[in-house]
Amino acid sequence: MIDFLAVLFGYAISGERTLEAFYDRLQPWASAFMALFGRDRLPARATLSRFLAVLDQSAVESLRTLFLKDLLARPLEKEEQPGGMFDRQGNHYLVFDVDGTREAARQRALPKTEDRPAPQRRLRPLCAPGYTGRKRGEIVRTRTTILQAHTHQFLGTFGNAGNGEYRAELRRAVTAIQSYRETHHHSEERVLLRLDGQYGTGAVLADLAGLPFVMRGKDYQMLKRAEVQARLKLPPDQHLTHPESGVVRALYDCPDLPLGPEGMRCRLVVATHPAGTAKSRIGVTRAGVVYELFLTKLPQSTFTASDVVALYLHRGAEDQCVS
Repeated sequence: MIDFLAVLFGYAISGERTLEAFYDRLQPWASAFMALFGRDRLPARATLSRFLAVLDQSAVESLRTLFLKDLLARPLEKEEQPGGMFDRQGNHYLVFDVDGTREAARQRALPKTEDRPAPQRRLRPLCAPGYTGRKRGEIVRTRTTILQAHTHQFLGTFGNAGNGEYRAELRRAVTAIQSYRETHHHSEERVLLRLDGQYGTGAVLADLAGLPFVMRGKDYQMLKRAEVQARLKLPPDQHLTHPESGVVRALYDCPDLPLGPEGMRCRLVVATHPAGTAKSRIGVTRAGVVYELFLTKLPQSTFTASDVVALYLHRGAEDQCVS
């Protein structure tokens, strides 16, 4: 069991796309790698394959619970420094990135005739038709990952075929974050969830257990609301220049909007900038202007509109860790 876990740990942090590629890269240093775990040799590929084939969901859940308990029980240092960020009044926050990623797979066409057996797809249990985004493929698998943004500790990962069950996985992510918060004696008001656009509707606010959050919105029907239209006719609160692209966003702060079926109150920041010659990959373009939406529960007194947008855009640094 330890041999298999050692290989899977190494594969998880290697960045290799497949176990086969990881084994090929590891082969020259296999003995040295296994010695780090007190083992003599690398398990054979076929042995690991058979082990994974018989690993059922209950065993996976048991391992997930065990790993989270182990993470919470082991401080990073003798004097643990969990990191964090501070708002404009000096309040300390821990930031957690909850990210939904997806991987598409190609499936070539197979002949179907009476003299041939029914085709057996190896990825059938793992993948299903779904939204592939900008990735090429016919089937897709989604995965939700939870990362402590300052220490880069993984608190969990959940996967499902097709479009997955992102709201159920979000609730599980919140449960793991609450466990981390309680272990480190951090108040709920000082834990910040940073979510990508997959979650960007008012419906998911009920799944966050009241924790502060910042996320990109995807329900552009909000732009038609009378209070938002009225705000957009006034001068912007701030301008934010992206340090790399040079894009200058005008920011409009709408502090108290009821969203979702339960009418939960939320702060909306609308960011606009002139459309370029190429179609914008993010946001919606109307009359030559690109509109982006950012939802948050952070108060205006400690986070300005530019603070909210910059905080979200900085999550791009974490995408390389969770993708």
